Amino acid sequence: MNRNQVRPQRRHATPSRIERVRRQAVPKPRVIIALLLLLGLVSVMLLDGYLRAEVGNDQRVRSDASASKVPDSVLAGGPFLSFQGGTARTRSVPDKTIVLTFDDGPDPEWTQKVLDILDDNDVPGTFFLVGSMISRYPDVVRRMVDDGNEVGVHTFTHVDLSYQSAARVTREIAQTQLALAGAAGITTTLFRAPYSSTNDAIDNYSWPVYKKLGAMGYTSVFIDTDSEDWQQPGVSKIIKWATPKSGKGASVLFHDAGGNRAQTLEALPQYIKKMKAKGYTFTTVSGAQQQTQGQQAQAPQGTPATAGDTRQSNPEQAAHRTADTATLWEGRALLGAVAVAEWTVPGLATVLAVVGVAVLGRFAMMLVLARRHYRQRNRRRFSWGPSVTAPVSVIVPAYNEKECIANTLNSLAASTHPIEIVVVDDGSTDGTAEIAESLGLPNVRVIRQPNAGKPAALNNGVRHARYDIVVMMDGDTVFEPDTVQRLVQPFGDPEVGAVAGNAKVGNRSTVIGAWQHIEYVMGFNLDRRMYDLLRCMPTIPGAIGAFRRDAVLAVGGMSEDTLAEDTDITIALHRAGWRVVYAEHARAWTEAPASLGQLWRQRYRWSYGTIQALWKHRKSVTDRGPSGRFGRVGMPLVVLFQIVTPVFAPLIDVFTVYAMIFVDFKASLLAWLAVLLVQLVCAAYAFRLDRERYRYLLMLPLQQIAYRQLMYLVLIHSCVTAATGGRLRWQKLKRTGEVGTPAPGTGVR
Repeated sequence: MNRNQVRPQRRHATPSRIERVRRQAVPKPRVIIALLLLLGLVSVMLLDGYLRAEVGNDQRVRSDASASKVPDSVLAGGPFLSFQGGTARTRSVPDKTIVLTFDDGPDPEWTQKVLDILDDNDVPGTFFLVGSMISRYPDVVRRMVDDGNEVGVHTFTHVDLSYQSAARVTREIAQTQLALAGAAGITTTLFRAPYSSTNDAIDNYSWPVYKKLGAMGYTSVFIDTDSEDWQQPGVSKIIKWATPKSGKGASVLFHDAGGNRAQTLEALPQYIKKMKAKGYTFTTVSGAQQQTQGQQAQAPQGTPATAGDTRQSNPEQAAHRTADTATLWEGRALLGAVAVAEWTVPGLATVLAVVGVAVLGRFAMMLVLARRHYRQRNRRRFSWGPSVTAPVSVIVPAYNEKECIANTLNSLAASTHPIEIVVVDDGSTDGTAEIAESLGLPNVRVIRQPNAGKPAALNNGVRHARYDIVVMMDGDTVFEPDTVQRLVQPFGDPEVGAVAGNAKVGNRSTVIGAWQHIEYVMGFNLDRRMYDLLRCMPTIPGAIGAFRRDAVLAVGGMSEDTLAEDTDITIALHRAGWRVVYAEHARAWTEAPASLGQLWRQRYRWSYGTIQALWKHRKSVTDRGPSGRFGRVGMPLVVLFQIVTPVFAPLIDVFTVYAMIFVDFKASLLAWLAVLLVQLVCAAYAFRLDRERYRYLLMLPLQQIAYRQLMYLVLIHSCVTAATGGRLRWQKLKRTGEVGTPAPGTGVR
């Protein structure tokens, strides 16, 4: 990251109204990229779910339906059903002939072993393939066809077509043909419906489907002998049940996928040898039809093949057609999309598992360490050292804070600790400086400077400070009377260079305010207890923080390199060897953004600035000694918990919604509620430590559904901006001044 690219623009650089309208009308490229990535993720998940029969599938199977509309000649006919001129016709397998048919493949394990057995015994098979499986394992299909076997359509998602619309039936067949074209460069005229075996399985619901497929040129293939290997009854029974009676020919059903096929693999070679010993020959569906007709089969009218297609030279593969160019490339595109889904979704699921473990681990770590922190700091004998009673300087940077500045200064005037107040007016145009001076408060100095940004205002205040300890706060924040006194006590330890206070949301009466209140108490302050105990505090909040003046000057003051000067200075002090601690009882009440737009702008700046600060101090991971503790401990934790985990955390919600809709609503809802319960426990404990009212936790479920998603999007947007080298200017938030001066010992509730 180039430091010249991250310098914030001056706050007075306000675009014209035309420019603002133009920016609103034309989406930024990174927004378009983010939307495209989201659309791509959803599309890949839906495709993967469709392949796994989670999306759009119907597992229902009809039974005991009437067959009154089905011709008796079909119900009692041979296993090969075709239509010529609209008339149904069936054919049987010639005597002493076996047609080995296999359903539900291809499978990368079982089908390959079945093919090995067929090759070893020099017999062909006819495989009725599921399109989604073809798409996932095209190499197996390619070998199948190259070895001289025949293939047929078994639908794309193994759905009972008798329940489906005409459009769904057409789509199931067409998609399977595309998958075949992409895998082996062919299409086929053979079809077998799922959940059907013998002719008498045809009923009034499925008969129209067979008639439609017959009109399209398909031969529907049934069986007259079933090995029932899917029941895994034992090798001897599979062989017995697959053996036709009295030397008759048979279309025999086996399975090469859909479960454990170990018994099938053991029975198949024994069965082939047994039938050969009885004088049987083995052929494909097309071969059996050719023998029945006594001549090479002609292409039925209306076959799926185009006029330019030619038959395979091998008569055993007469059902195959060479795919035309358009179908071939469409099929390859389908296989490409499936390959992307096959790699992406499992990869995302792995990331999801890692993120889930990290999130739960973070909750557990926060609870354990926060409890330890609380017990450590509330021991009777705990002390930072000698009590700090010397006066301190409070620096208040202010830019157009007319709504808030009076409340801020009045709260400081009630301080129980001796202070001087340095108001640095950063080129305000709303009379902020005049309001500060008109209050007539003692020990208040107003320093005016041209607009230069918050870091410059803070540095100017540090230079004008008279005392060794400086307290920094925002112009929209109010302190309790004992805040400064509690905040500076850790400086009794000479190793402490900075202290983070406890920032509270003052305007928590609205929904947005309540959401931020929960976040401040749980996400910020509970985190700070953990980081304090680990001695790697990443951020001193701009609303309330105290510093040794010499330490700030020694690291170069508040940097303008990033938009998160508070994080930047905190890490710099760590690297300089200072200890940064948390004073949880020093409370400040700040006005949080009151609208979603303002909230987005604030958090966008925070997230982007944090990324800048971490990148700027990336070499801290190689620092040695105490100065490298942040790089060894804090940097990994911040990157993991504040960037990586939140960036991928939306996957949890996306997968949860997907599972609720397409997989198991009840189980998915219970899992989500379990995670919510863990968060509720953490939040309740954080509220207990901060002595907050639990009623705000009623907003937690809605916060998880709405507010958290917004924060994730903000962070993702910030990461995209940082990765693409975009610039972000400082954005002034609109204030109302509704956070008043807290009463002594009560705060603002």
